[in-house]
Amino acid sequence: SLNRHFISNPTANRQQQWKGRRRQLYDSLSPAARSAHPHAHIWLYSGRWQINVPEPLPLLALPNGTFYSLPCTKNFHFPGCGFAGFKSACGSWLVFPRDDGCFLVNPLSRATVTLPALSSVRICPPDADLSQVPVDPPVFTWLHIKDKTLDLRKLMMCSPNLVAAFVNHHGVGQILVCQPWASSWSVQANDTCKGFVDMALYQGKLYTLSHHEHLCVVNISQDETTWDPQVFRNEQVIKGDTFSILMEEKRTGVTKKLYLVESRGVLLMVCREVCCTWVLDKLVAGRNKFEVFEADFKRSRWVNVMTLGDDQVLFLGQRCSKAVPVSQYEMTGDRIFFFDDDEYYDRYTYEGENASIGVYDMKDQEVSILSTVSWKRDGMRLATWLFPQD
Repeated sequence: SLNRHFISNPTANRQQQWKGRRRQLYDSLSPAARSAHPHAHIWLYSGRWQINVPEPLPLLALPNGTFYSLPCTKNFHFPGCGFAGFKSACGSWLVFPRDDGCFLVNPLSRATVTLPALSSVRICPPDADLSQVPVDPPVFTWLHIKDKTLDLRKLMMCSPNLVAAFVNHHGVGQILVCQPWASSWSVQANDTCKGFVDMALYQGKLYTLSHHEHLCVVNISQDETTWDPQVFRNEQVIKGDTFSILMEEKRTGVTKKLYLVESRGVLLMVCREVCCTWVLDKLVAGRNKFEVFEADFKRSRWVNVMTLGDDQVLFLGQRCSKAVPVSQYEMTGDRIFFFDDDEYYDRYTYEGENASIGVYDMKDQEVSILSTVSWKRDGMRLATWLFPQD
């Protein structure tokens, strides 16, 4: 299928690329970076033999270009570039959207990828206009967006041939796709803009998750003229419980955040509730609660999950999330690491000036704070995870 053409065994592709970069990566690290990431020296291949090592733990990247490796007791910087000012992250790539292009930089290998600017979008079909959009019931499409002021919410390198991004415009979004060497993104002009909150690759397919917990698979076709990828159809595979979500929103002090992440061969939806309280005239973020659900594709439903497994940790972020096995690092599993402010909200504020990492234990359902690191909150400039093997 065309999906397979553009998303062809991404895991194998990433592994091959990673093997070729390991020695270059290690040689480029400063002594401080090597010391801060003690497992770097075993990510190497020499001659005909190979060292089998566990998947590396993620790095914490702060908006000012400071990095930490877990357990975040000592910071470091990569030499030659500050890497401050990134707007998003994608695996091991920091994302810098600018007027003349969208630039991906890997601080470990120094590799760069240039993508089209978010202002350069080609509509499909090219002759689409508002007269083709249904008016009963009314829908909001890409053609209705006049100023094209876009917020890049997530970007994914699906394969060497395909990059996907979802962008928001005043709370609703659309999926853009392109090839790394293309001059423009493509978008389905007549598709209804939706409240996307996350997307993830699972078994070679791209899935999106909406605010109402609807899970859709993105079918990708090929333009017959340019041979560029384009979104052909968004097909809903799991219908969320819209009624319960609407009831939840009526509870004034609770905000729900959703994440989509693959773990041990299944696709998970993580629901995080931020419970807020009124302090004078301000709504202040407080306790976090989590629920985890597995996608049951045969029955088209979400199934509650009580454990992630003793060797699994979820590292959650609105820009980049991943499940990582941790038993070989002597870390406690069955936990969720998350940023307390991984998305800007004007609905509530925070009690303290510093942001931090929370750790949720699936067994006792309690949240603790990683005490070794914190950083000053800075509005839209948010921290992210970087995953070296991606």
